[in-house]
Amino acid sequence: MKIEHNVSLKPYNTFGIDVVAKHFVTISTLEDLKAVLELESYPKKLILGGGSNILLIKAVDALVILIRIKGISIISKTEDTVLVKANAGENWHEFVLWTLSQDFGGLENMSLIPGNVGTSPIQNIGAYGVELKDTFESCEAINLATKSITTFKKEECEFGYRNSIFKQHAKGQYIITSVTFKLTTKNHILHTNYGAITAELNARQITSPTIQDVSNAIIAIRQSKLPDPKKIGNSGSFFKNPVVDKAVYLHILNQFPDVPSYPVSETQVKIPAGWLIEKAGFKGKRLGNYGVHKNQALVLVNYGGATGTEILRLSEIIQATIQRIFNISIESEVNIL
Repeated sequence: MKIEHNVSLKPYNTFGIDVVAKHFVTISTLEDLKAVLELESYPKKLILGGGSNILLIKAVDALVILIRIKGISIISKTEDTVLVKANAGENWHEFVLWTLSQDFGGLENMSLIPGNVGTSPIQNIGAYGVELKDTFESCEAINLATKSITTFKKEECEFGYRNSIFKQHAKGQYIITSVTFKLTTKNHILHTNYGAITAELNARQITSPTIQDVSNAIIAIRQSKLPDPKKIGNSGSFFKNPVVDKAVYLHILNQFPDVPSYPVSETQVKIPAGWLIEKAGFKGKRLGNYGVHKNQALVLVNYGGATGTEILRLSEIIQATIQRIFNISIESEVNIL
């Protein structure tokens, strides 16, 4: 464990924003994490995982702790299900691929989501009709006040749409160190009716898909729409899909008959934020070295050299425009630091 100083965070955030951390340390064991949290000489600390859900807008005057605690293990297994524990530093997509290699079902729809396992419960990540909470069993986290390990069961995490206790009243109080998932070992339940999954499977002439087929289809869809962060800086979907009252939806439907929607309840409807942003004219809009991706309006991009402040300002302009045109407030998924 070596603490460095004045380190660029450009390699550690998928937006590729070049800001400096005053202090920086990489942690690969739970023991080192506990030790570094005890360092009173660095009172300000910032936890960094995969760097996929943050927008850095200024230098970080703190000790940045990069979590790289690795390891995957099978906790228990029955005829139908398996409990798999993954440590926080595991790359999310690589973990999903590992579960598929074992023929464990449940995470295939979340293939190619950027980030690490440790941050996945915070956001209750999801894609193509599936959310993390659907397979979540529990997670372990260090209580920053007591330095003890706390286990959170699903009901204790208060999962919501891209939300959890870790974004609300427990924000900043814990560091998630591992996550345990309950996955299927046979009779996998496939979710193929969301988005373009069925069309992609049909194009591949697959009529009886496996979980691997579903994953491959989703990877292809995501790669066709979303830029590779290694080539173009981005954080994936920048905005949440808004959930609106049915009356608001019907008003928009009257003006825009092509508006897509997904029922949430008898009184609420989810409208894709990407559709709203595209209708507002932002899709493919470029402002110098940053802008909105040409294939997916949900994705804000850094073509190279943009500042976090520039991208933040663009997001605020988009939000104000959507509010003006549709009377809908869209929220950022990304944490602004």
